[in-house]
Amino acid sequence: MFKKLVFPLLLALLAARAGRACDICGCFMGITPYDNQSGFSLMHRYRVFNGYQHYGQRPQFFPAGARPLFPKPLNHVDDDFRHAHRGDASDYEIFRVVELRGKYFLSQRVELNAFLPYVMNSARANGATLNLAGVGDATVFAGYHLIRQIETAGVQSRLIVGGGLKLPTGDYQRRNTLGRRYPALNQPGTGTTDGFVYANYIGSFRSVGLSVNGSYRRAGRNPVQESLAPSTTTFANLFYRIAVGENWQVYPSAQFFYEKTRGETFEGHLTGEHAMNNALLGPGLDVYYQNFSLNTSFQLPIYTAPTDHPASAGRLVVAVGYSFKQSKYLLR
Repeated sequence: MFKKLVFPLLLALLAARAGRACDICGCFMGITPYDNQSGFSLMHRYRVFNGYQHYGQRPQFFPAGARPLFPKPLNHVDDDFRHAHRGDASDYEIFRVVELRGKYFLSQRVELNAFLPYVMNSARANGATLNLAGVGDATVFAGYHLIRQIETAGVQSRLIVGGGLKLPTGDYQRRNTLGRRYPALNQPGTGTTDGFVYANYIGSFRSVGLSVNGSYRRAGRNPVQESLAPSTTTFANLFYRIAVGENWQVYPSAQFFYEKTRGETFEGHLTGEHAMNNALLGPGLDVYYQNFSLNTSFQLPIYTAPTDHPASAGRLVVAVGYSFKQSKYLLR
Protein backbone atom coordinates (compact mmCIF):
# COMPACT_ATOMS: atom_id res chain seq x y z
CA MET A 1 0.00 0.00 0.00
CA PHE A 2 1.25 3.45 -0.88
CA LYS A 3 2.52 5.42 2.09
CA LYS A 4 2.31 9.08 2.73
CA LEU A 5 3.55 11.81 0.43
CA VAL A 6 4.64 15.38 0.66
CA PHE A 7 3.99 17.54 -2.37
CA PRO A 8 6.65 18.27 -4.96
CA LEU A 9 6.96 22.01 -4.47
CA LEU A 10 7.70 23.28 -7.89
CA LEU A 11 9.12 26.02 -9.29
CA ALA A 12 11.43 25.44 -12.03
CA LEU A 13 12.29 29.08 -13.25
CA LEU A 14 14.40 30.03 -14.81
CA ALA A 15 15.30 27.51 -13.01
CA ALA A 16 18.55 27.92 -12.11
CA ARG A 17 17.52 31.31 -11.11
CA ALA A 18 14.37 33.30 -10.79
CA GLY A 19 15.14 35.60 -13.68
CA ARG A 20 15.41 33.03 -16.44
CA ALA A 21 14.42 29.47 -15.86
CA CYS A 22 11.03 29.82 -14.25
CA ASP A 23 11.73 27.63 -11.23
CA ILE A 24 10.05 30.58 -9.69
CA CYS A 25 9.66 29.16 -6.27
CA GLY A 26 12.05 26.32 -6.81
CA CYS A 27 9.09 24.31 -5.81
CA PHE A 28 10.05 20.81 -6.85
CA MET A 29 11.28 18.95 -3.80
CA GLY A 30 10.72 15.36 -4.93
CA ILE A 31 8.32 12.65 -3.83
CA THR A 32 8.75 11.64 -0.22
CA PRO A 33 6.99 9.18 2.08
CA TYR A 34 7.08 11.68 4.97
CA ASP A 35 3.75 13.43 5.09
CA ASN A 36 3.37 16.58 7.20
CA GLN A 37 6.95 16.35 8.36
CA SER A 38 9.17 19.37 8.81
CA GLY A 39 12.71 19.13 7.53
CA PHE A 40 15.50 20.65 5.51
CA SER A 41 17.34 19.83 2.30
CA LEU A 42 20.23 20.91 0.11
CA MET A 43 19.47 21.04 -3.60
CA HIS A 44 21.65 21.59 -6.66
CA ARG A 45 20.10 22.64 -9.97
CA TYR A 46 21.89 22.84 -13.32
CA ARG A 47 20.20 24.47 -16.31
CA VAL A 48 21.90 24.96 -19.67
CA PHE A 49 21.13 26.77 -22.92
CA ASN A 50 23.27 26.07 -25.99
CA GLY A 51 23.01 26.00 -29.78
CA TYR A 52 21.22 28.35 -32.19
CA GLN A 53 18.10 26.92 -33.80
CA HIS A 54 18.17 29.11 -36.91
CA TYR A 55 21.69 27.85 -37.68
CA GLY A 56 20.60 24.22 -37.31
CA GLN A 57 22.78 23.64 -34.24
CA ARG A 58 21.83 20.90 -31.80
CA PRO A 59 21.89 21.86 -28.11
CA GLN A 60 24.50 20.18 -25.92
CA PHE A 61 23.86 19.42 -22.27
CA PHE A 62 27.57 19.75 -21.49
CA PRO A 63 28.99 22.22 -24.02
CA ALA A 64 32.78 22.47 -24.26
CA GLY A 65 34.24 24.21 -21.21
CA ALA A 66 31.05 23.92 -19.16
CA ARG A 67 30.86 22.31 -15.71
CA PRO A 68 27.68 20.99 -14.07
CA LEU A 69 28.78 21.94 -10.53
CA PHE A 70 31.21 24.79 -9.98
CA PRO A 71 32.61 27.01 -12.73
CA LYS A 72 36.35 27.50 -12.87
CA PRO A 73 37.45 30.07 -11.98
CA LEU A 74 34.46 30.83 -9.77
CA ASN A 75 34.35 34.57 -10.43
CA HIS A 76 35.99 35.12 -13.81
CA VAL A 77 35.02 38.37 -15.53
CA ASP A 78 35.82 39.32 -19.10
CA ASP A 79 35.54 43.03 -19.84
CA ASP A 80 34.76 42.20 -23.47
CA PHE A 81 31.76 40.02 -22.63
CA ARG A 82 28.48 41.10 -24.22
CA HIS A 83 25.27 39.28 -25.13
CA ALA A 84 25.76 39.46 -28.90
CA HIS A 85 24.43 36.22 -30.34
CA ARG A 86 26.07 35.75 -33.72
CA GLY A 87 25.71 32.02 -34.21
CA ASP A 88 28.87 30.77 -32.51
CA ALA A 89 28.17 27.12 -31.67
CA SER A 90 30.38 27.38 -28.56
CA ASP A 91 28.11 30.00 -26.96
CA TYR A 92 26.21 28.90 -23.85
CA GLU A 93 24.30 30.15 -20.83
CA ILE A 94 24.48 28.04 -17.66
CA PHE A 95 22.61 28.62 -14.41
CA ARG A 96 23.59 26.68 -11.30
CA VAL A 97 22.02 26.98 -7.87
CA VAL A 98 22.97 25.35 -4.60
CA GLU A 99 19.97 25.98 -2.38
CA LEU A 100 19.33 25.45 1.31
CA ARG A 101 15.64 24.72 1.92
CA GLY A 102 13.67 24.56 5.12
CA LYS A 103 10.07 23.51 5.71
CA TYR A 104 8.03 23.72 8.90
CA PHE A 105 4.45 22.59 9.46
CA LEU A 106 2.43 24.84 11.74
CA SER A 107 -0.37 22.28 11.59
CA GLN A 108 -1.26 19.24 9.52
CA ARG A 109 -2.64 21.57 6.83
CA VAL A 110 -0.41 24.67 7.02
CA GLU A 111 3.26 24.74 6.11
CA LEU A 112 5.92 27.45 5.86
CA ASN A 113 8.90 27.27 3.51
CA ALA A 114 12.11 29.25 3.06
CA PHE A 115 14.79 28.85 0.38
CA LEU A 116 18.23 30.50 0.40
CA PRO A 117 20.20 30.03 -2.86
CA TYR A 118 23.83 30.40 -3.77
CA VAL A 119 23.92 31.19 -7.49
CA MET A 120 26.68 30.38 -10.00
CA ASN A 121 25.94 31.73 -13.47
CA SER A 122 28.16 31.25 -16.52
CA ALA A 123 27.88 32.56 -20.06
CA ARG A 124 30.01 32.45 -23.18
CA ALA A 125 29.42 34.63 -26.23
CA ASN A 126 31.72 35.21 -29.21
CA GLY A 127 34.78 33.86 -27.42
CA ALA A 128 34.31 35.85 -24.19
CA THR A 129 33.36 34.12 -20.93
CA LEU A 130 31.63 35.39 -17.80
CA ASN A 131 31.30 33.56 -14.47
CA LEU A 132 29.47 35.31 -11.62
CA ALA A 133 28.61 33.76 -8.25
CA GLY A 134 27.03 34.91 -5.01
CA VAL A 135 24.04 34.70 -2.70
CA GLY A 136 20.85 34.84 -4.74
CA ASP A 137 17.27 35.93 -4.03
CA ALA A 138 15.64 34.24 -1.04
CA THR A 139 12.13 32.82 -1.32
CA VAL A 140 9.48 32.49 1.40
CA PHE A 141 6.01 31.00 0.94
CA ALA A 142 3.19 29.17 2.65
CA GLY A 143 0.93 26.35 1.54
CA TYR A 144 -2.47 25.17 2.73
CA HIS A 145 -3.51 21.52 2.28
CA LEU A 146 -7.04 22.05 1.01
CA ILE A 147 -7.68 18.35 0.39
CA ARG A 148 -5.99 15.85 2.66
CA GLN A 149 -7.26 12.32 2.04
CA ILE A 150 -4.19 10.26 2.88
CA GLU A 151 -5.33 7.92 5.64
CA THR A 152 -7.36 5.81 3.21
CA ALA A 153 -6.53 2.45 1.67
CA GLY A 154 -5.89 2.33 -2.07
CA VAL A 155 -6.87 5.74 -3.46
CA GLN A 156 -5.30 8.79 -1.84
CA SER A 157 -5.35 12.45 -2.85
CA ARG A 158 -4.04 15.82 -1.77
CA LEU A 159 -4.50 19.38 -3.01
CA ILE A 160 -2.20 22.16 -1.82
CA VAL A 161 -2.64 25.84 -2.66
CA GLY A 162 -0.35 28.65 -1.63
CA GLY A 163 1.77 31.61 -2.48
CA GLY A 164 4.74 33.67 -1.44
CA LEU A 165 7.47 36.13 -2.30
CA LYS A 166 10.90 36.11 -3.86
CA LEU A 167 12.95 38.77 -2.06
CA PRO A 168 15.74 40.95 -3.55
CA THR A 169 18.57 39.61 -1.37
CA GLY A 170 21.05 38.94 -4.19
CA ASP A 171 23.47 41.38 -5.81
CA TYR A 172 22.22 42.65 -9.18
CA GLN A 173 24.83 45.38 -9.75
CA ARG A 174 28.01 43.46 -10.58
CA ARG A 175 30.28 45.47 -12.89
CA ASN A 176 33.48 44.93 -14.84
CA THR A 177 36.74 46.76 -14.20
CA LEU A 178 35.62 49.52 -16.57
CA GLY A 179 32.48 50.16 -14.54
CA ARG A 180 30.09 48.66 -17.07
CA ARG A 181 27.30 46.62 -15.49
CA TYR A 182 27.03 43.01 -16.55
CA PRO A 183 23.78 41.80 -18.15
CA ALA A 184 20.87 41.35 -15.75
CA LEU A 185 20.51 37.71 -16.80
CA ASN A 186 23.91 36.80 -15.36
CA GLN A 187 23.70 38.67 -12.05
CA PRO A 188 23.36 36.53 -8.88
CA GLY A 189 20.25 38.52 -7.91
CA THR A 190 17.47 40.34 -9.72
CA GLY A 191 16.77 43.31 -7.42
CA THR A 192 13.03 42.66 -7.74
CA THR A 193 10.38 41.53 -5.29
CA ASP A 194 8.20 38.92 -7.01
CA GLY A 195 4.89 37.40 -5.92
CA PHE A 196 3.67 33.98 -6.95
CA VAL A 197 0.81 31.54 -6.38
CA TYR A 198 0.72 27.81 -6.98
CA ALA A 199 -1.49 24.75 -6.77
CA ASN A 200 -0.37 21.14 -6.49
CA TYR A 201 -2.49 18.01 -6.75
CA ILE A 202 -1.25 14.53 -5.89
CA GLY A 203 -3.31 11.44 -6.55
CA SER A 204 -2.27 7.83 -6.06
CA PHE A 205 -3.65 4.34 -6.27
CA ARG A 206 -1.62 1.83 -4.31
CA SER A 207 1.93 2.17 -5.64
CA VAL A 208 1.18 4.35 -8.70
CA GLY A 209 0.79 8.10 -8.44
CA LEU A 210 0.63 11.35 -10.35
CA SER A 211 1.58 14.83 -9.16
CA VAL A 212 0.70 17.97 -11.12
CA ASN A 213 1.89 21.42 -10.06
CA GLY A 214 1.16 24.77 -11.69
CA SER A 215 2.43 28.22 -10.69
CA TYR A 216 2.06 31.82 -11.80
CA ARG A 217 4.45 34.65 -10.99
CA ARG A 218 4.47 38.42 -11.38
CA ALA A 219 7.72 40.29 -10.91
CA GLY A 220 8.23 43.80 -9.60
CA ARG A 221 10.80 46.27 -10.94
CA ASN A 222 14.25 46.81 -9.54
CA PRO A 223 15.75 50.30 -9.01
CA VAL A 224 17.09 50.34 -12.58
CA GLN A 225 13.60 49.56 -13.92
CA GLU A 226 14.30 45.99 -15.02
CA SER A 227 11.72 43.25 -14.61
CA LEU A 228 10.41 40.02 -16.10
CA ALA A 229 7.05 39.52 -17.79
CA PRO A 230 4.52 37.31 -15.96
CA SER A 231 5.53 33.66 -16.15
CA THR A 232 3.88 30.28 -15.71
CA THR A 233 5.37 26.91 -14.93
CA THR A 234 3.80 23.44 -15.01
CA PHE A 235 5.34 20.30 -13.57
CA ALA A 236 3.95 16.76 -13.85
CA ASN A 237 5.41 13.65 -12.22
CA LEU A 238 4.23 10.09 -12.85
CA PHE A 239 5.80 7.81 -10.23
CA TYR A 240 5.85 4.27 -8.88
CA ARG A 241 6.74 3.17 -5.37
CA ILE A 242 9.03 0.19 -4.71
CA ALA A 243 9.60 -0.94 -1.13
CA VAL A 244 13.00 -2.50 -0.49
CA GLY A 245 13.11 -4.15 2.92
CA GLU A 246 11.75 -2.32 5.97
CA ASN A 247 13.61 0.98 5.70
CA TRP A 248 14.23 1.65 2.00
CA GLN A 249 11.80 3.07 -0.54
CA VAL A 250 12.57 3.80 -4.19
CA TYR A 251 10.48 5.95 -6.52
CA PRO A 252 11.32 5.87 -10.25
CA SER A 253 9.37 8.47 -12.20
CA ALA A 254 8.80 10.22 -15.52
CA GLN A 255 8.83 14.01 -15.17
CA PHE A 256 7.50 16.74 -17.46
CA PHE A 257 8.41 20.42 -17.11
CA TYR A 258 6.95 23.38 -19.04
CA GLU A 259 7.79 27.07 -18.69
CA LYS A 260 6.59 30.18 -20.45
CA THR A 261 7.34 33.88 -20.18
CA ARG A 262 7.39 36.70 -22.72
CA GLY A 263 10.82 37.76 -21.49
CA GLU A 264 12.38 40.82 -19.95
CA THR A 265 10.83 44.27 -19.55
CA PHE A 266 12.43 47.68 -19.08
CA GLU A 267 10.57 50.66 -17.60
CA GLY A 268 7.36 48.65 -17.94
CA HIS A 269 7.83 47.97 -21.66
CA LEU A 270 8.31 44.47 -22.97
CA THR A 271 11.67 43.96 -24.70
CA GLY A 272 11.11 40.28 -25.49
CA GLU A 273 14.69 39.46 -24.56
CA HIS A 274 15.08 35.89 -23.25
CA ALA A 275 11.47 34.93 -23.82
CA MET A 276 10.85 31.33 -22.81
CA ASN A 277 8.48 28.70 -24.19
CA ASN A 278 10.00 25.29 -23.48
CA ALA A 279 8.90 21.77 -22.62
CA LEU A 280 11.24 19.15 -21.14
CA LEU A 281 10.83 15.48 -20.32
CA GLY A 282 13.00 12.94 -18.53
CA PRO A 283 13.43 10.37 -15.77
CA GLY A 284 13.63 10.85 -12.02
CA LEU A 285 14.71 8.65 -9.16
CA ASP A 286 14.01 9.30 -5.46
CA VAL A 287 15.47 7.11 -2.74
CA TYR A 288 14.47 7.18 0.95
CA TYR A 289 16.11 5.54 3.92
CA GLN A 290 14.40 6.15 7.25
CA ASN A 291 14.35 9.97 7.52
CA PHE A 292 16.94 10.62 4.81
CA SER A 293 16.19 11.29 1.16
CA LEU A 294 17.99 11.54 -2.18
CA ASN A 295 16.05 13.13 -5.05
CA THR A 296 17.25 13.26 -8.65
CA SER A 297 15.80 14.26 -12.00
CA PHE A 298 17.15 14.77 -15.50
CA GLN A 299 15.17 16.36 -18.33
CA LEU A 300 15.90 17.09 -21.98
CA PRO A 301 13.93 19.38 -24.32
CA ILE A 302 11.06 17.99 -26.35
CA TYR A 303 9.84 21.41 -27.56
CA THR A 304 11.56 24.79 -27.83
CA ALA A 305 9.84 27.77 -29.42
CA PRO A 306 11.91 29.60 -32.06
CA THR A 307 14.47 31.97 -30.54
CA ASP A 308 17.61 33.79 -31.66
CA HIS A 309 19.25 33.00 -28.32
CA PRO A 310 20.92 29.73 -27.28
CA ALA A 311 18.20 27.09 -27.04
CA SER A 312 17.15 25.11 -23.98
CA ALA A 313 19.42 22.07 -23.64
CA GLY A 314 18.09 20.52 -20.41
CA ARG A 315 18.11 20.60 -16.63
CA LEU A 316 19.48 18.41 -13.83
CA VAL A 317 18.36 18.38 -10.18
CA VAL A 318 20.01 16.59 -7.25
CA ALA A 319 18.92 17.02 -3.62
CA VAL A 320 19.62 15.45 -0.24
CA GLY A 321 17.30 15.98 2.71
CA TYR A 322 16.32 15.05 6.23
CA SER A 323 12.77 14.97 7.61
CA PHE A 324 11.86 15.09 11.29
CA LYS A 325 9.29 12.80 12.83
CA GLN A 326 6.96 15.63 13.71
CA SER A 327 4.07 14.69 15.98
CA LYS A 328 3.20 18.06 17.53
CA TYR A 329 2.18 21.33 15.88
CA LEU A 330 1.89 24.95 16.99
CA LEU A 331 -1.62 25.12 15.54
CA ARG A 332 -4.42 22.60 15.58
